[in-house]
Amino acid sequence: MNRQAKRFIALFLPLLLGVALVWYSLSKISVATLLNYFKHADYTWVGIGLFLGLLSHLSRAYRWKFLLEPLGYKPRLLNSVMAVFSGYLVNYTIPRAGEVTRASLLANYEKVPFEKSFGTIVSERVADMVVLLLIIAVTLLLEFDFIYTLLVSKYNPLKVVLGLAFVLGLIIVLVVYFKTSTSKIAMKIRGFVSGLVEGVLSIFKMKRKWAFIFHTLFIWGMYVLMFYVTTFSVEALQPVPFSAILVAFIAASFSIAATNGGVGSYPEAVVIAFLLFSLPEEPSRAFGWIMWASQTLMLVLLGGISMVMLPFYNKRKPIKS
Repeated sequence: MNRQAKRFIALFLPLLLGVALVWYSLSKISVATLLNYFKHADYTWVGIGLFLGLLSHLSRAYRWKFLLEPLGYKPRLLNSVMAVFSGYLVNYTIPRAGEVTRASLLANYEKVPFEKSFGTIVSERVADMVVLLLIIAVTLLLEFDFIYTLLVSKYNPLKVVLGLAFVLGLIIVLVVYFKTSTSKIAMKIRGFVSGLVEGVLSIFKMKRKWAFIFHTLFIWGMYVLMFYVTTFSVEALQPVPFSAILVAFIAASFSIAATNGGVGSYPEAVVIAFLLFSLPEEPSRAFGWIMWASQTLMLVLLGGISMVMLPFYNKRKPIKS
């Protein structure tokens, strides 16, 4: 497959998937019913969720400074904030292109070399991945009995045990293979994992490592809390167990990477997770759309304002040589 074909697939496949999931979602709940849920939602809780989300995004912009300072750069906080929001906006058009936009804006307005700025963003993503994996591990630990009971209720217990043993054995075989093999694929994966480990360990060598770790935990804490408090906006959904919140949050987090900004995939990921806990399907789907729409509106609005304000702000406040 040539490069142009790969680029076409990377650009349009998430968009097509998003359109298909929107169609599927709206086939399960009528537009009139969905709008009725929007009309009767408690927007006090939606507003609190938006505020918590805003705090997480501001913390992300501030955390970026901790990675740039050891490289000799001290970008103005407002530029960092506007670059982050601009990146979020771009992600709604081209998935994962927001990181490139962030680095490009900082290179343009703060004279931070693109490759260095982009490298710090990669380090951020490594830290975020570690925290997300930690959340998954905690959820699995807290909900082990529930997950095991769920599997046993749907499948033969012997098959569940054999399946888990097979998965564990497969993981061990793959780890040994990728650790010892000299094939190109194995070497690439080994190099990728090595880079991730090096990136994580480098955090502990930072001058302000504890501040960086605090902001990383704060960002994800606000994400989870944002998700949790927004569930109170849909009365028909109550009560929602916190375990369901964690599972749905994890599913929704991964869904964002599947389509442009999680369009279509986000609400359906929420529904799938909530149904595991026997929560009503219609309110679950409505909540998924309310959650996605409110956060999207905020990011698109602030991203658009940031894009417009960046040149004006930097024209009036030139960087001192």
